[in-house]
Amino acid sequence: MTEIRTPRLLLRRWTDDDLVPLSEINADPDVMRWTGDGSALDLEQTADAIERWEEEWDDEGFGLFAVELLASGELIGAVGLSAADDLPETRHQVQISWRLGRPFWGQGYASEAAQAALEFALQDRGLDRVVAVNRVGNEESANVIRKLGMESDGEATDPETGARLTLHSIDLTEYEA
Repeated sequence: MTEIRTPRLLLRRWTDDDLVPLSEINADPDVMRWTGDGSALDLEQTADAIERWEEEWDDEGFGLFAVELLASGELIGAVGLSAADDLPETRHQVQISWRLGRPFWGQGYASEAAQAALEFALQDRGLDRVVAVNRVGNEESANVIRKLGMESDGEATDPETGARLTLHSIDLTEYEA
């Protein structure tokens, strides 16, 4: 089982016990407003998402981690890697992303977990490059992207929603610099 420990967090594979807490996070409109069409997800949609993430782990050797607080064992969200095939500009690349419950915003957890996931991608999985896609206006995620040292790769438009997106990337040589 793949696990990563940071000073405050445990990044791990998903279990059945994660469904309800993640569905509560996904049901929050403020959490979901920057994801897809901005719609909250119900329990069934959350179960489908976890199943897709676990399948990606099995097929690709990476995926989104369940993120829990080491101190309490509480699930706080999802952070990790996925195939970035939704956009022509990122097709056949690996994307890093994060989604944390609102009570855990502004405490550095997203940056801490994303840094661990980025290191996992570039060092442990041997990926040469990782991309990030961010909706224009999502300054909180833009801050995480900056902290990861990712460089701007321009803009794109979400083909499903029409939302303006910014594209970012980092490769192994930039990460090691």
